[in-house]
Amino acid sequence: MEKIVLPDIKDLHLIDVYIKNNGFNAVKKALLQKPDDIIDQVKRSGLRGRGGAAFSTGLKWSFMPKTTDKPKYLCVNGDESEPGSFKDRQIFEYNPHQLIEGILITCYAIGAKTAYVYIRGEYHKWIKLFQKALDDAYSQGYVGKGMKTKFQTDFFCDIYVHKGAGAYICGEESSLMNSLEGKRGYPRVKPPFPAQFGLWGCPTTINNVETITNVPAIINNGWEWFSKIGEPKHPGTILYGISGHVNKPGVYELPSGMLLTDLIYNYAGGVPGNKKILCVIPGGSSMPPLRGDKIEGVKMDAESLKAVGTSIGTGGIIVMDEDTDLVKVLARIAKFYYHESCGQCTPCREGTGWMLKILNRILNNEGSSKDLDLLISVASNIEGNTICALGEAAAWPVKFMVQRFRDYFEKRVSPEVLIPVANKVHSMRHTAFPIADIKE
Repeated sequence: MEKIVLPDIKDLHLIDVYIKNNGFNAVKKALLQKPDDIIDQVKRSGLRGRGGAAFSTGLKWSFMPKTTDKPKYLCVNGDESEPGSFKDRQIFEYNPHQLIEGILITCYAIGAKTAYVYIRGEYHKWIKLFQKALDDAYSQGYVGKGMKTKFQTDFFCDIYVHKGAGAYICGEESSLMNSLEGKRGYPRVKPPFPAQFGLWGCPTTINNVETITNVPAIINNGWEWFSKIGEPKHPGTILYGISGHVNKPGVYELPSGMLLTDLIYNYAGGVPGNKKILCVIPGGSSMPPLRGDKIEGVKMDAESLKAVGTSIGTGGIIVMDEDTDLVKVLARIAKFYYHESCGQCTPCREGTGWMLKILNRILNNEGSSKDLDLLISVASNIEGNTICALGEAAAWPVKFMVQRFRDYFEKRVSPEVLIPVANKVHSMRHTAFPIADIKE
């Protein structure tokens, strides 16, 4: 299977090597076409976002207004902060020029003259590597005003690298835009959507690093070629990041729709000691987990995972063997989302802390079976009641881990009520919650 995003070409990060391997030919090809034709090709290819939502890329581009008296912007989301996700940094390191070429094509298609690549602040190494690649592209006229001479065109585009400040919330697209503007990373209420009111009130499109890196291959090879790779409803290759209890953790580029068991056993080398799999999170820590005894026949694409009650997310597969302490795992995940909540929405700000305290109580062997119902109740009241998806990201692991591993969690709590707990919370908006009942 030909690799699209991370081809096996030595030193592809060097601009001369990239050019020798058909580099920047896709942007030459694109500049000879109408912008709407580029959008149509990407739409027909079936390319879906690789940042978590799996939304149609071409359709998202088409939301950008055709005529406006304001400048248009492209934001490339490289704020890879989801626990279990480590794919985008592979592109920054091994194939940055294809990302740059994808940015140029995208900007031409949507009519943007400026693009910002927002990279996670902790990615010091990868920020330097990508900036070096971008500097090389500028020096040879492939980016900026040099494009006019290099490509004999009136179009040109500037690309800027923006270093994040260590906040997970800035991976949310509207929070990312606030951060770029120098404001606190608070998600924005939608509508208006970024295509209408984005950076500095101007039309803006936001795409993930991996998503944009696929674009040159679509232009070079045609939308029909791309649409036939992997699953028809979610075509192309996916960078599967496999971690946890596997012999060969890493990033594997393979067609969408791969069997989860094939990825774990045939590519990641199986589980150390041939232990049984207890739990798998298929798309980064925020996605609903799957029981190890329920993963046979599960395929890794958006529609297949939706059918089994979870999501592809970032494609970050976390494998846990039979000796894993799921209560510790869940408490660790809950602590992350409690810490990373921006605090703007009450259900998320308060609920994440409550879930962590309940889980710590269970860890300390002070929990009761009613605590399990309380966890599900609190998670359910966060879900769907926040401005951004961090509410779901915090709620889903807790809600679905407890529901799907109820037998496991029941063994960790007492059937008797050892500590007074509140009655089931039906609505945070109408029911007072006695914080004092939730002990550290």
